[in-house]
Amino acid sequence: MKLTTPLTEEMVAQLRAGQTIEITGTIYVARDAAHKRMVETLDRGEKLPVDLSGQIVYYMGPSPTKPGKVIGSAGPTTSGRMDRYAPRLMEIGLKGMIGKGLRLPPVKDAMQKYKAVYFAATGGAAALIAQRIKKAEVMAYEELGAEALQKLEVEDFPVIVVNDMYGGDAYEDGKKQYARK
Repeated sequence: MKLTTPLTEEMVAQLRAGQTIEITGTIYVARDAAHKRMVETLDRGEKLPVDLSGQIVYYMGPSPTKPGKVIGSAGPTTSGRMDRYAPRLMEIGLKGMIGKGLRLPPVKDAMQKYKAVYFAATGGAAALIAQRIKKAEVMAYEELGAEALQKLEVEDFPVIVVNDMYGGDAYEDGKKQYARK
């Protein structure tokens, strides 16, 4: 299935755990430090440097950009470090997250409440994923270096739906499918 950002509630409602998706459009990159800053900004009652309504945030591992390239390797990083911040961002309209690894129950609950989805990008395929990124631009928190808030333009960015808005969990489904009986 192909998706074009921004995501609507109707688009998210079509997604089910286990589906393979290709995303085209704008996605944002934010890791621990940027998430902390965004939530602190919201807690002060201030506006974020970007509007996350309907958007997807990619938890991307940092990699230096080589000369002549748009971006360095662009693999996913562990999502659990963002779990303390993710529900707050979904509350203001974030519709998707991309990373790797499990999400805590409060994050899964927030996905159901705010109708959002969690995608996994394939770890170990960072150089291939980078080929799907057509443009990268720092949007805020430049002083954080590789952890700055970035805007990416992507084309056919490959992901798998891990957690859908209905409580589906591809990781749990996989364990059940291959469990010994």
